Amino acid sequence: MKILSIYKSIGVVALAATLLVSCSELEFDIPVEQEVALTTGSLDFSNYVAVGASFTAGVSDNGLFIASQTNSWPNTLASQFSAAGGGDFNQPYVADNYGGLLYGGTLIYPPRLYFNGSGPAVLPDVTPTTDVTNVAVGPFNNLGVPGAKSYHLLAPGYGDLAGVPLGTANPYFARMASSSSVTLLEEAVSQNPTFFTLSEMGGNDVLSYSTSGGSGVDQTGNPDVTTYSSVDITDPGVFTASVTAAVAALTANGAKGCLTTVPYVTSLPFFTTVPYNAVPLDAATAGSLNTAFAEYNGGLQLAGSFGLITSEEIAARTIVFAAGANAVTLEDEDLTDLSSLGLPNYRQATPDDLLVLPSSSFIGTLVDNNPTLINGVSVPLSDQWVLTGTETQACITAADAYNLSVDAICDQYDLAKVDLRTILEEASQTGIMYDDFMMNTDLVFGGLVSLDGVHFTARGYALMANAFLEAIDAKYGSNFIEAGQRAYANNFPVSYPQNL
Repeated sequence: MKILSIYKSIGVVALAATLLVSCSELEFDIPVEQEVALTTGSLDFSNYVAVGASFTAGVSDNGLFIASQTNSWPNTLASQFSAAGGGDFNQPYVADNYGGLLYGGTLIYPPRLYFNGSGPAVLPDVTPTTDVTNVAVGPFNNLGVPGAKSYHLLAPGYGDLAGVPLGTANPYFARMASSSSVTLLEEAVSQNPTFFTLSEMGGNDVLSYSTSGGSGVDQTGNPDVTTYSSVDITDPGVFTASVTAAVAALTANGAKGCLTTVPYVTSLPFFTTVPYNAVPLDAATAGSLNTAFAEYNGGLQLAGSFGLITSEEIAARTIVFAAGANAVTLEDEDLTDLSSLGLPNYRQATPDDLLVLPSSSFIGTLVDNNPTLINGVSVPLSDQWVLTGTETQACITAADAYNLSVDAICDQYDLAKVDLRTILEEASQTGIMYDDFMMNTDLVFGGLVSLDGVHFTARGYALMANAFLEAIDAKYGSNFIEAGQRAYANNFPVSYPQNL
C-alpha cells in the first residue's frame, strides 16, 4: 500500500531568519518620553506578590529558563510598579538557559524548544543544570508554579522534595518552598503583600485534560480531589472554593489585586495547528483503504438494522477515503458501544475534533514497520492524540463556570480583572495589534504563543503585562498606560535562539 508523504513537518520554514534574535537584541531598549505624570492614588506596590502557574513563572518554549523568567509578565509588571514605589521583585531563578530539570542528578524534564529551521525541536547536546534538590533561598515575590491547579493553592506537601519522585509534589514549588508542608497560599500570605496578582488559576484545571486528548475524567460534581488523576477536569465548585479562599487570605490585610479569566483551549495552537484532514491520498491508496474498511462499514449497517444505532451515527462512523485530502481516522469512546458485534468505536475526524500538536509527528508513521498499518489512516488514532468535539465542549463548559466564579470573586472583593480568555480569542480570530506588530496565535510566526503551542513568547508576556496595567488603571484609577509606564513591544523578542 502506498501513501503520499503525510505531514512531515508543520510547514514552518520560510521565515525563520525574521524571528531568530541575537542576545544583543534581547537587551534592545527604546527611550520613552513620559509626558503625563504617573499617579497611582492609594495603591501600595511596595510588596507585590504574584501567585499563579506556568504563565506567572514565565514558561516559554516548553521550558523555564533564565531569559524566560526575566521576561515573565510579573517581572515586567514589577518594573513598572517600581516607578510608583514598588519594591524589589525576587524570582526563583533557575541555573541556566537550557530549561529542563534534574532531581538528584536525574533528568526529570527535558530542555526547552528552539526553532531549527523547519519547526520546534528540543535543544540538542545540552544537559540541564537546574537540580530541584538545590533548594532556592527565598522569600520570592514570583510564586508562579508550572502545573499548579486551583486546589493546589491549599495543598499541604505540594512543595515537599521527598514527594517529587512519588508524583505527590511539584518540583518547581519544591525548589522554592520554605518548608515541606507549607501550602502555596501560605507561602504567599506569609509575605504580607500590599498588592497581588492571582493569574491563570483554572488553566491547568482543564489544560492537562486537554493536552492528554481528553484521556482523563470530567470531575464536575465531584468535590473530592483525592480521587482525581492528574489529567482530570476540576469540579467548578472546587475551583470556586479554592480561589475564594486564596483571595480572602490575600486581601485580609487590605491588599488590592488582580485576577484573570481562563482561556478556551480552542484559542491555543497546541490544538489548532494540526489539521483534521491531514491525510493526502492518491486514488489507488484510497481504494485499497476503502476495501479494508468495507467490513467495518457493513457492520455499522447491520447494527443499524438491529436498531442499535441511528442512521445519523451510522453516517458519522462510516469511513470513506477519496483521492486528495482526507480526514484522519480515530477512536471515539463516546460512540455507542458495539463491541458485542465485534465493532470498535472508529470514525473519521471532523472540524470539531482538535488534534494535539505532537500528533503532527505521529500521523502517517507505521506500526512495526508494516506499510499497511498506518497511524491515523488504517490504524485509527487513540484517545491521547485527539480532543473530540464532545471533550472540547467539556473544557469550554468548565472554563465558563470558572470564569463566572472569577467575575463574582472580583466583584465581591473589589479586584481588577484581566480577561485572558478574550485576549486569546481575539488573537486567534483576528490578531491583536501591539505597537507596530500584529500578533496572532499561529505557531512559530504568530508572535504571541511560543513554540510549545500553549505558553506565550516574551513579547506575548509583555502584552499580558500591559493588559494587567490597563485593568489596574480601569479599576483603581491609576494611569500607568497614559503616563507611558508600560511594556514596549520592541524591548521583547518573539523567539529565543538556540545558543542563548
